[in-house]
Amino acid sequence: MSEAAAELDAEITSKVESLPRRDTASVRALRREFSRRLGGVDPEMVIDLAFCLIARPEFLYRFVAYELIRHHRGAFALLDEALVERLGQGVDSWYDVDTFGLEISGQVWREGRVSDDAVARWASSDDRWWRRLALVSTVPLNLKTRGGSGEPLRTLALCELLLDDRDDTVVKAMSWALRVLSERDRAAVERFVDTYREWLAPRVLREVRNKLTTGLKNPSRR
Repeated sequence: MSEAAAELDAEITSKVESLPRRDTASVRALRREFSRRLGGVDPEMVIDLAFCLIARPEFLYRFVAYELIRHHRGAFALLDEALVERLGQGVDSWYDVDTFGLEISGQVWREGRVSDDAVARWASSDDRWWRRLALVSTVPLNLKTRGGSGEPLRTLALCELLLDDRDDTVVKAMSWALRVLSERDRAAVERFVDTYREWLAPRVLREVRNKLTTGLKNPSRR
């Protein structure tokens, strides 16, 4: 750990702990403050700082770490497969996985700096959170607001690997992945659901069919 990274880690920690409310908006405002300050610093120092932050047990520090990298062009450009996997070590909650998948792993995968084989390896992990991460990482491939243009082949290959997984975290991610893809390639999702209806979890079938027919995951709740 560099001295500069250690000092920033201590400052960020102090400011997070002093926030009147530790909600997403408040923490993100703090992150933006530090992103402005870090704009011209050595990218490797930003990566070093991120590792300091993710060593802390509270999710908020992972949130700050991943967003600092995502919003620092130089640091984000340093990410490769090995570094992404190191940054993902220890993810063990919905918040950890979804933030990491949307901000880091899915983005780097889409750019070709994480291989399809690596994401397939995550999908076969004994760790439920890495299996969820594989599916969440498909969202930036397809979601327009995350830069996605639509990649049905890669998305459906991951979904096929996890058809039989009935862990709730994975089932919900499967539904999410297919629903997002349906906005880019409705026909591909319809074919997938028709082909694998006997293998897909009931939740996935229900939510994806709702999305295809009504545009909503749970129309009865609206």
